[in-house]
Amino acid sequence: MSLLASLVRAYERLPDKTPYGYSTEKIGFCVVLTPEGAVTEVMDLRDSNKKRSPAPVQVPQAVKRTVGLAPNFLWDKSAYVLGVTGGAGKRTAEEHAKFRSRHHEWLAGTEDEGLRALLRFLDTWQPEDFRPPLWPEEAQDHNIVFRLLGERSFLHDRPAAVALWARIGAEGASAPRICLVSGQSAPIARLHPSIKGVWGAQSSGASLVSFNLDSFTSYGHEQGDNAPISEAAAFAYTTALNRFLADKAHRLQIGDSSTVFWADAADATLAEEAEAWGSFMLGNRSTSGATETLAETRIKANLQRLRDGRTLSEIEPSLALGVRFHVLGLAPNAARLSVRFYWEDSFGTFAHHYAEWMRDTALDGVGPPRDLSIRNAVLRTAPAQEKNGRIAFDSDHVSPLLSGELLRAILTGGRFPRSLLSQLLMRIRSDHLLDRVRLSLIKAVILRDMRREGRLPPRPDGTVMEDYLMRPDPDDPNPARRLGRLFALIERAQLTALGDAINATVTDKFLGAAAATPGRVFPGLIRGAREHHLKRLRNGHADAKWIRDADHARAVARGLEREIGVLWASFTEGAPSQHSTEEQGLFLVGYYQEKYARRGEAETDQPEAAETGSEE
Repeated sequence: MSLLASLVRAYERLPDKTPYGYSTEKIGFCVVLTPEGAVTEVMDLRDSNKKRSPAPVQVPQAVKRTVGLAPNFLWDKSAYVLGVTGGAGKRTAEEHAKFRSRHHEWLAGTEDEGLRALLRFLDTWQPEDFRPPLWPEEAQDHNIVFRLLGERSFLHDRPAAVALWARIGAEGASAPRICLVSGQSAPIARLHPSIKGVWGAQSSGASLVSFNLDSFTSYGHEQGDNAPISEAAAFAYTTALNRFLADKAHRLQIGDSSTVFWADAADATLAEEAEAWGSFMLGNRSTSGATETLAETRIKANLQRLRDGRTLSEIEPSLALGVRFHVLGLAPNAARLSVRFYWEDSFGTFAHHYAEWMRDTALDGVGPPRDLSIRNAVLRTAPAQEKNGRIAFDSDHVSPLLSGELLRAILTGGRFPRSLLSQLLMRIRSDHLLDRVRLSLIKAVILRDMRREGRLPPRPDGTVMEDYLMRPDPDDPNPARRLGRLFALIERAQLTALGDAINATVTDKFLGAAAATPGRVFPGLIRGAREHHLKRLRNGHADAKWIRDADHARAVARGLEREIGVLWASFTEGAPSQHSTEEQGLFLVGYYQEKYARRGEAETDQPEAAETGSEE
C-alpha cells in the first residue's frame, strides 16, 4: 500500500474526522454582528493559559496561497477580514478589498440573515474603526470568524453557508480523471492542502506533493495534473497527516525529522492498541519524572517478554496478524517537505525487530535491565555538556542522515549505519562521557555486525554465543576487551589511592588514546600505577572514603596488583600498536563492564541526562 493510500485509510477511521471541504484552524477572535451588520462584541476565543493559544475551530478549508491574493470563505486573518495588521502590511488594503469583493460574489442573492449581516458589515467597515475598547489590540494578525447576535454557532456553520460552500467547491472542480490513490474517476486537486506542524518548515504549512517548475512537469500538465490525485483523496491524506503531526501520541522528533506513525487494521480498536504499543516502543512515554500509566506498565511488561524471547503471537495474537504499521519521517525543504524515510510492514515484524533492538542493546550485570528508546539513542550522538548538575545533549547537532538511518536499521532489523560507531567514539573522545546508553549503542553495532558476518564466538558446547558482550566476562580472550578491563583496574587503583575528588583521572586524560593506540599508552600507565598508586596503597595510605584502615588499603593493593599483573602478563608481545574502530568499541565495553559490574549498578556517579536545542 502506498503512503498516500494508507493515510487516506487512516483518515476514514479518525473518530472525529473533519468533513470533506473543511479544516481545523487556530482562531483567535469572533466578531458578533447584529442583523444590520453592527459589531456588538469582539469575543476572545483564546485559552486562559500563559501562552493564550488560539482555539482550534472547524472552518471551511483554507485556500492554498502562493503569491496571489486569495481570501478564505467566512473567516481569515485580520489583514483580509479587517484590513488591519501589526506588521508593515504592504498589501493589507488590497487583501481586505479582495476579501470584500469575493464575499459579495459568493453571497450575492443570499436570503440568509447571518450572511446578509456579514455583507452589511463589510459595506460599512473602515480599518480606522479598529480601536479599543471594542477592538482589542491583540486581535491583529489573528484569524477571525463571525457569529450572529443571539446565536451560539458561527456563520460558517449555518445551513445556508454549508450549502453555499459545497456549491462553491463543485463549481471550482476540474474535469474528472482517474485518481492514483483511489483508482476512481473524480475531480483532480491541482494544489494540495498544506501540511502543518513539521519542525523547521514554514509555519503556514508546506507541500508534500507539488509542481512549480517546468522541469518537474511532463506532457504539458500543470501543477497537480502531473500526479492526478482526487480532491477528496488529497483532503483525506493531508487531514490525517496534520492530525498525526499535531498529536503527541502519534509523533516524535528524531534529528530534523518529524516522525509520525499509525496502524492500519480492519478493527479500529485493534489499530489503537497497536498505536499505543508503537508509541511506547518509539519513545513516547509519560515517565519524565511522572509515574507510568497503567497502559504503559502493561506494555512495558509485554515488551520485556519480547526481549526474553517470547513472540508477539504468544503475547498478543490479535496484534501479530492483520495489523499493518507505518512510520514516516518528514523534514523541511523550503516550502516543501522531504520524506526522510517511510517504512510499512506488519506489526508482528515491527515487534520482532524491536525485540532484536532491545536484545542487542541490553547490558546485564551493570544495573537493572532497561529498554533504550530510539530518541535517547539518537541524542547520544550529539555533544554532551554538564549544566547545573545535569548532562545536556545538544539536539541541534544530531546528524539528520545518521538518525534516519539508525531508525531504519531498527525498523528493518538491518545493519546499523557504518558511521554510528565512529561518531560515538569521536563524541566520547571529545566530551569524555561514556554512559550506559552510548555503551549500549556501541555494543549493539558490534554485536549485529558480528552476527551478520558469522563472527560471534562459540560456547564450549559449540553453539553460537548470541548474548556475547551482554554481561562482564573475565574469560573472554578478546585482546581489546581485556585491555579495557585492564584500563578500568588502573583507574580503580588511582581512585582508591587518591580519592574521587581529584581534578583529572587517567580516564579523563588517556581513555581515547588507550582505546586507539594501546601500545603507546599502556606501558606508561602500568608503570605509573605500580610506582605511585599501588605503592601508596601498599604503604597503607588511601584517600578513598570506602577504605577502612591501613590494613584494608594493603589488602586492596595486593588484589589490584595481582589482577593488573595477570592481565598485563597475558600480552606476551605487549599491547597492539593500534586498534580498529570495532576494537576501540570492544575496549570501551570491557572498560565499562569492569568498572561498574562490581557495584551492581551503573553510573551512580554521573549527573542526570537532559536535552537542549530547538527541537520539540
